[in-house]
Amino acid sequence: MTTYRSSGVDLDAADEMVGSIAGAVTATWGDDVVGSFGGFAAGIGLPPGYTAPVLMMSTDGVGTKAEIARQTDRLDGLGWDLVAMCVDDLVATGARPIAMTDYLAVGRLDVARVDRIVRSIAAACTAAGVALLGGETAEHPGVMDPDAFDLAGAALGVVERGREIDGRAISPGDVVLGLVSPNLRSNGFSLVRKIVPALELGDELPGTGQVAADILLEPSVLYTPAVLDVIDHILVHGMAHVTGGGIAGNLSRVLPAGCDAVITTDAWVPPAVFAAIQQLGNVPGRDMFRTFNMGIGFVLVVAPDDVADAARRLDEHRVEATIIGGIEQGTGGVRFG
Repeated sequence: MTTYRSSGVDLDAADEMVGSIAGAVTATWGDDVVGSFGGFAAGIGLPPGYTAPVLMMSTDGVGTKAEIARQTDRLDGLGWDLVAMCVDDLVATGARPIAMTDYLAVGRLDVARVDRIVRSIAAACTAAGVALLGGETAEHPGVMDPDAFDLAGAALGVVERGREIDGRAISPGDVVLGLVSPNLRSNGFSLVRKIVPALELGDELPGTGQVAADILLEPSVLYTPAVLDVIDHILVHGMAHVTGGGIAGNLSRVLPAGCDAVITTDAWVPPAVFAAIQQLGNVPGRDMFRTFNMGIGFVLVVAPDDVADAARRLDEHRVEATIIGGIEQGTGGVRFG
């Protein structure tokens, strides 16, 4: 007799998993959520105060950082990585994130492991003020190794039409404010995994004073609450979430055709993890800045008179900011000096 379970899909474990995560997921819900946990879909009402609301969406994943988490069984930061990658993209457009869903593909359903991952997603959603409306966990027997998994998600946000922040307001004389990232967040891990093989994850990463797995799996900073505070009170001219492609690849996406961003690389000191990776892999400096955030995870472009107020508000959210450059006339590119 051939059953679904004999083919590698355990429906009983799936039912157990749903019951296990229900409390963590619904704890992120407020009165504006429509639907019930375990239904086919759930919805969320729009926040009050919008005249012409525009819904914005983003999607992302944690990439191959998940593989290091799997190898070391350090899963509890992955939810913060996922939520940060999705909602920080949304807030970079001026949108207020309001809801999220996740997708977890596994080779074999391990209820305890899924529970840890989903609880970390729920915790990060709570910190971001976002409802985790639901998700999907799918077993892929015969396609993925039994202990392999991949994690992705999608987020929904809202912005008043005409108040999107798309960089059109950027002009020469503006200041580029960098929001500090103490770690890699979720980008560049294919290169990291080539440089730091599994056998070395338990060793100290040179120059950091930390075990490699500890520093590589530090959860992502979640910039959304701090950035929302800034844009609620200050006219921000442009923003960039620094992910794959680094500062240049992401900031150039919002620069007007007549403006260049000139970044002063000695305006901040990148965390030691970046120097360790560069040294271990003999990675060219240009590749480091194209692959990693190099210690700047988010960028705000503001008028000079607004720098102090923006920095103060960020500091109230325990987000450190520093001036890393300015805007000059140019051709829409990013230059390092």
